[in-house]
Amino acid sequence: METSHAANGRAQELAIDVRGLNKHFGDKHVVNDLSMQVARGEIFGFLGPNGSGKTTSIRMMCGLLTPDSGEGTCLGFDILSEADQIKRRVGYMTQKFSYWDDLSIRENLDFVARVYGMPDRRNAVDRALEDLGLATRSAQLAGSLSGGWKQRLALAACLLHEPELLLLDEPTAGVDPKARREFWEQLHLLAARGISVLVSTHYMDEAERCHKLAYIAYGKLLAQGTADEVVASQQLSTWSVEGDDLATLSEQLQGAPGVEQTVAFGTALHVTGRDAQALAATLERLAGPGRRVTQAETSLEDVFIHMMGRAEDNMGTRKAKEPT
Repeated sequence: METSHAANGRAQELAIDVRGLNKHFGDKHVVNDLSMQVARGEIFGFLGPNGSGKTTSIRMMCGLLTPDSGEGTCLGFDILSEADQIKRRVGYMTQKFSYWDDLSIRENLDFVARVYGMPDRRNAVDRALEDLGLATRSAQLAGSLSGGWKQRLALAACLLHEPELLLLDEPTAGVDPKARREFWEQLHLLAARGISVLVSTHYMDEAERCHKLAYIAYGKLLAQGTADEVVASQQLSTWSVEGDDLATLSEQLQGAPGVEQTVAFGTALHVTGRDAQALAATLERLAGPGRRVTQAETSLEDVFIHMMGRAEDNMGTRKAKEPT
């Protein structure tokens, strides 16, 4: 029998440990039997199509939304009975900028610090401004900021109360590549300090920067692990075709033996399937002259497109959009 000391020790190593979470909205089963573990100091990427249940899952895992069934802990606290304890230790950043355009950066942060009831607001705000590189812009109105600077303000506000876990819901949507890169550098610095990060994203380059990943589609968890583990779990073979009239070739390949998907990547066509032998034979037969066929490494994007296609086929046509 497991000792309480061993169980407590493992709980201290995990920021999130949930099992069998379910949530319905009306007749929609938005999250279906979700189980997941996120380690302390880990950046965990949560991916999936719109309406797949990502945001609902995140909120349940962290005590912000009560599941219909299931159990688990967040930061060592029970998600069902100790939600208030969890909320004090979590920073939540939504996709939509939710601060006040007619207040300055400093005024926004000071207001948030007052909401948290922080006793030494001035020092906390000064520290947040300095840590996120906002000090020289502290008097600038939030409404005049670019997307990247608004993102920094939102992250600074999340960090004011020194949370142990950050929940980031598509935080870089609409932000330029330079600002996205800087944002992720900041996330890795936070993770190095022991702060856990659960982030939903649609960007494959961001997914590859996570320590672990989970892919959810229409409420069901399809894969989780490191990027390499997720790619390996699907056992896909991928070929790259370059040359003339790839659009016509893509049409010819639909439904051919071994071909499960074709996706255009720049000037190449990626052809993917699980039956490597049948796929190679089909390409040899149909590619024809004037095209170059080479075996390619299956990318994370190839895998996610493949999983998304299979999930849609399994679930059928959706008549109503589910919550995200």
